[in-house]
Amino acid sequence: MSDTIFTPGAEVITPHGRGAIVDVRATPSGKFVFGVEDADGEVSYFTEKALRLVQG
Repeated sequence: MSDTIFTPGAEVITPHGRGAIVDVRATPSGKFVFGVEDADGEVSYFTEKALRLVQG
């Protein structure tokens, strides 16, 4: 597990671009996925390994 904590409202960079976390869900296997809304309003889900916090 990483030291980074992703919370709703956090600005992140995904493999598809930049967005904000709008949802956090647990999977049946016990991992978390994060719903990220992009500038077009589309929400995609990613694991924490696919996300980086926006610095600044």
